[in-house]
Amino acid sequence: MRPLKLLFLAALLAALAGCASMPHPNPRDPWEPMNRHVMQFNEGVDAVLLKPVATFYREKVPPLVRTGVSNFFSNLSDVWSAANSLAQLKIQNAAENFMRFNVNMLFGVGGLIDVASELNIERHKEDFGQTLGRYGVPAGPYVVLPLLGPSTLRDALALGVDRRLDGVQYMNPRWRNTFDVMKAIDTRANLLRVTAVLEDAALDKYSFVRDAHLQKRRAEVDSGTKREGSDANQGKEPDDTPGPAAAPAEPVKEKP
Repeated sequence: MRPLKLLFLAALLAALAGCASMPHPNPRDPWEPMNRHVMQFNEGVDAVLLKPVATFYREKVPPLVRTGVSNFFSNLSDVWSAANSLAQLKIQNAAENFMRFNVNMLFGVGGLIDVASELNIERHKEDFGQTLGRYGVPAGPYVVLPLLGPSTLRDALALGVDRRLDGVQYMNPRWRNTFDVMKAIDTRANLLRVTAVLEDAALDKYSFVRDAHLQKRRAEVDSGTKREGSDANQGKEPDDTPGPAAAPAEPVKEKP
């Protein structure tokens, strides 16, 4: 993990070196010069390492195996999603996420087969950043994290909790790093089509990604408050992002 930390620091230092060289008209993005430098660093790493590995994985590994890997990691994440749903008082969502995990563990070969979806048990993705937003913690400025990509200050601080309580972290330490790498490759492989469309469609990819990400996160936080009437604005992000009409959809998992 030490090389990753060094890459993180190198990207941050490179970004800070040029952070005063361009204007930042968007009030949600006061660190735009730095963020653009970090995005360039991330794209360089992606072009040299992540994308080639993900492309090889997608082309050489059978769809059935790739689907099983995606199901496995998604099933592990359902436990943490259930905990965050419960913390947000989304009782039904918490119950469904917890039920998904148990059904897939018992009947889906340890989560490799998504039996719960076949039974119409819905998945509700939740993280600690959404939980903080649900209780009124503002998103703060937009920030691009080295290697991790788009975020906000609130979500960046919440990442430590998400990481610490991720299901992979409770595995045998001898296998933990291997599973971390597998998860990263699987995530990047699922985004190959999305990034291809983005590169063709966006005139300014940085602005498009920023605006789409902020809209998406605002919608995810708002989803827990819309049904509460007079409390509907609790935790709601200000709608000052002039982004696209809708954020990019979540990557669709392949079916064998």
